[in-house]
Amino acid sequence: MTPRPLSKLQAALAILGAGLALAGLGLGLAQSGEAPLVTLFLALGALTLFRFALPVSLWIDGALCILGAAALIASLPASGTMPGHFWLALFAAWAFAWLFVDELSAAMRQGRVQGTGPALLIPVMFGLALLTVWEIVTRGAAVPPVLLPPPSAIGARLVASLSILQDDFVQTFVKSVLPGYAIGCLAGLFVAILVDRSPFLKAGLMPIGNFMSALPIIGIAPIMVMWFGFDWQSKAAVVVAMTFFPMLVNTVAGLNATSSIERDLMRTYAAGYWQTLFKLRLPAAGPFIFNALKINSTLALIGAIVAEFFGTPIVGMGFRISTGVGRLAIDLVWAEIAVAAVAGSVFYGVIALIERGVTFWHPSVRGGRT
Repeated sequence: MTPRPLSKLQAALAILGAGLALAGLGLGLAQSGEAPLVTLFLALGALTLFRFALPVSLWIDGALCILGAAALIASLPASGTMPGHFWLALFAAWAFAWLFVDELSAAMRQGRVQGTGPALLIPVMFGLALLTVWEIVTRGAAVPPVLLPPPSAIGARLVASLSILQDDFVQTFVKSVLPGYAIGCLAGLFVAILVDRSPFLKAGLMPIGNFMSALPIIGIAPIMVMWFGFDWQSKAAVVVAMTFFPMLVNTVAGLNATSSIERDLMRTYAAGYWQTLFKLRLPAAGPFIFNALKINSTLALIGAIVAEFFGTPIVGMGFRISTGVGRLAIDLVWAEIAVAAVAGSVFYGVIALIERGVTFWHPSVRGGRT
């Protein structure tokens, strides 16, 4: 069998990964007894140089990068920095991971690999590769945990502090983000309809909306704390202030997105303002509205966390991050950041799924479906 042709990038990555493995194998032969798994990975990686004469499956590259990551993590020294051939093995594993993802993407485009599983494998591999490099570099280079703890330490602290993280999540996300997000977005949508109905309000509120969108949150948060107190109400008020104007501006832009021909068609059917609004203009503004909802999903969480820096009960993500940095509990700080990142990503993903169901008619959604 003849080897499958590689692109220029794939050939470069194949040569880079195999060359680094060969160099690491030669450098670590004297210490092969101390890290047999790393030596095995380097030997197998060096053998992939034969891919230019013999066919090599892309799944072999995927298995090699997994083997390299597992071998390095299992062989990391308990103290001190890892030897030079470990670094070469790390770079080789990264090259094989990149090669595998690129080969898998090409195979999916060409129809040689099909299914949802391989499509999900690409982002999963990318995320795991970043976490693996983070783990190996922080432990292998003996980075002080105060500066950057490894993911394993963050995960251990997350599991050990589940009750604290749960209370913080409820205080920040459930009590502050969700009510403030709902009030801010609904108010922005309602006021946008009023602005569209009244040219006077449009001329007066739109410049103020653009101005308020540029206000820094660190200037709004202390004022809201003074007005609404130290509990979740002040954080929800900050979220309302941050989400109201993006929704207002995007909805007004969406309501003006319909063409004159479409509006003339509605008039020929004797449709009034409200009929045109609900049957034409609001559906046409759907992508703009959901764009604001997705933007606000991240702004709301950021606003609530930052607002907690300026006064809160002894619970909340922002409170825990602020006090954790002061007590040098950096692993707890990163655990809070991980919870916030997952919550924000899930929140954004739910809104994106709702958007695909509501605006199924839009070309951007139809074009994204297979």
